[in-house]
Amino acid sequence: VRNLWVKLPDEEDYIIRGFNLTIHAGEVHALMGPNGSGKSTLAKVLSGHPGYEVTDGEVLFRGEDILEMEPDERARMGLFLAFQYPMEVPANFLRLAYQRRFDTEIKYTDFYKVLLQHLKKLEMDPSFAGRPVNEGFSGGEKKRFEIVQMSLLEPVLAVLDETDSGLDIDALKIVSNGVNMMRSPERSFLVITHYQRILNYIQPDYVHVMVEGRIVRSGGPELALQLEEKGYDWVRGELAGATAP
Repeated sequence: VRNLWVKLPDEEDYIIRGFNLTIHAGEVHALMGPNGSGKSTLAKVLSGHPGYEVTDGEVLFRGEDILEMEPDERARMGLFLAFQYPMEVPANFLRLAYQRRFDTEIKYTDFYKVLLQHLKKLEMDPSFAGRPVNEGFSGGEKKRFEIVQMSLLEPVLAVLDETDSGLDIDALKIVSNGVNMMRSPERSFLVITHYQRILNYIQPDYVHVMVEGRIVRSGGPELALQLEEKGYDWVRGELAGATAP
């Protein structure tokens, strides 16, 4: 991500202000920051949400600038977003997504068997395979099922937008184990979170602090521990003014 500037249409104030971030294959990056810093906006822009205006910058994924691509094109390239607030979607969504992701046709009975394998990894009841996605799920079940979807679709880059929010400690461990099982030299993760606790289970290679739309400090896992101890005020003083393009 290079010099990314993002705002809402018809608004003058920018949400993301000259944001830069490089994630290499196999790396896990944690993006932390206070409410309103632009973390979830970044996740949505990466996935192709139409509600934002990008005025400058580029997002290169696997060598291609994806900003002009439709969300499904990005997904088929291997970009995955686990939503902060997962939505209910039609029952056949996962099979259709699987077919588009891997450019193949698969019978429902065969797909059902594949889905059961991934549900088992996340310790979810097999009955979830026959239910509409997220319909009637608890908050924790929705977050766990997001990781089931990620496991199923085998992304190249997975963006987890506050997947830890609303999870009790048992669900947090299960979700984290699901992510850790998928770590590989070819797959990367961007873990967006307010809190350090998920990083006790998903060990990041790098931690970044985002304030007012851009990264103001980067470091290793120890940076998350410092934030847990000191809060975000100690990094705000490092924020210099940025001028919109």
